[in-house]
Amino acid sequence: MIPTTTIPVKDGIANPAPLGLCAFGMTTVLLNIHNAGFFEMNGMILAMGIFYGGMAQVIAGVIEAKKNNIFGLTAFTSYGFFWLSLVGLIVMPKLGWTTPASEGAMCAYLGVWGIFTFLMFFGTLKLNRALQFVFGSLTILFLLLVIGDATGNPAIKHIAGYEGIICGASAIYTGIANVLNEVYGRVVLPIGPVKV
Repeated sequence: MIPTTTIPVKDGIANPAPLGLCAFGMTTVLLNIHNAGFFEMNGMILAMGIFYGGMAQVIAGVIEAKKNNIFGLTAFTSYGFFWLSLVGLIVMPKLGWTTPASEGAMCAYLGVWGIFTFLMFFGTLKLNRALQFVFGSLTILFLLLVIGDATGNPAIKHIAGYEGIICGASAIYTGIANVLNEVYGRVVLPIGPVKV
């Protein structure tokens, strides 16, 4: 039998941030293990991109809307659809639905996401240090990916992979910290709240 712990919820809706952060983080780690050169692009990454990185984050974003959290809504739904669109960019050409994106097109795609992430980083300045690290390292990841595609240099893509593993791991940490801190009602894993 699984023990249950009841967490007091102020507005009747559980905190969706841990789901969104873990979905983003775990999918990011797995993709970037590939980018670092440890294994090929495969169905495991694509399935994570659709079902956990994509759909779970969109669900978390919708719940954030119910909690009236504009930052959570914007971040989780946007990155959820990022994962779904990234899988589409990989799969649709293989199905013959469209031509593959050129390196220039991928630079534009990743560049727009990098700018979005950099702008969202400013929202974290009122939240906590852990989220600042997630969004700051994600901005750097997008920059490295753009440089890697623009130059065609595989070494930069491998560096991006290692940096992406760190970024994803920081999101997992932040998500699990939220879970444990709420379950135990105290700081188990610090996230560095910002004093307003």
